[in-house]
Amino acid sequence: MNNNSSYTIEEVSQLLKISKLTVYDLIKKGDLVAFRVGRQMRVEHEDLERYKSKGKTAVSDQTYPSVEAKQGIDKNNKKQIIISGQDIVLDILSKYIEKNTDLTPLRLYEGSLNSLISMYNGDCDVVSVHLFDGDTGEYNLPYVKRILVNHSYMLINLVCRNAGIYVQQGNPKNIRKWEDLAGAQVTIVNREKGSGARALLDEQLRIHGISRDSIKGYEKELTSHFSIASAVASGQADVGVGIENVAKMVNVDFIPLIKEQYDLVVLKTKENLQLLQTIKESVSSFDYRKQLEQLHGYDLSLSGKIIYET
Repeated sequence: MNNNSSYTIEEVSQLLKISKLTVYDLIKKGDLVAFRVGRQMRVEHEDLERYKSKGKTAVSDQTYPSVEAKQGIDKNNKKQIIISGQDIVLDILSKYIEKNTDLTPLRLYEGSLNSLISMYNGDCDVVSVHLFDGDTGEYNLPYVKRILVNHSYMLINLVCRNAGIYVQQGNPKNIRKWEDLAGAQVTIVNREKGSGARALLDEQLRIHGISRDSIKGYEKELTSHFSIASAVASGQADVGVGIENVAKMVNVDFIPLIKEQYDLVVLKTKENLQLLQTIKESVSSFDYRKQLEQLHGYDLSLSGKIIYET
């Protein structure tokens, strides 16, 4: 733990011995005050101590959360929403929403499947998904239908992007396809359970009849595309699954193997009417698309298209 006057969300979760999702929920409800530094949310030491003190007196004083706290209202009377996912395009979307509405987006950097389950549990307002289904060859919809049973939702495409494998510069192990990962001389580094990249790898192994026990390094997990690419670049592994854009930030080569849909899931509720309209407007706006066009490895041909709506 650091000795600074503020803490990251992970540090707060460790201090309070609760999950990161619970910390975000406390922030969303207004029970815990946070501020943003770039892509990271932080909590001041004094605000954390204030929250802990409130917890100590809540039972004896029989105090209850305010209406604003229950509704997820921040100090500026703006409703807070949680957007979960890891791609930089979500940060761009968050800024657009904050600029053009009375909503305050909070970012949660969780993988696709974990984000979807969080939405099912009522902990997220918008989640991004890139989950490949090997039985249908589709992205996202098979998973969303299974998990958001009896929910009303909209699935909107944000971007399509190239997914594949990172290899060391010059590709010394001559890795070209999924089957090459099972080579005795090849070591991989894996994404965490619940991430879209992990689902893609597991489905491809299943489709090609490759046992995960034959994949050297399968159990070693990292939690972002950037960390996977960095591990390959530093020689900790020969290969890792990720997206093309990150390869340009790290000294690795990229082998594209599939074009994946990166979609947004938004629950269709009366409270989300403004949010839904803003998202549809933002992903179709000139300014938003211009920013995305400057990124490498993204395809905007489906951006803004409603993939499915209950």
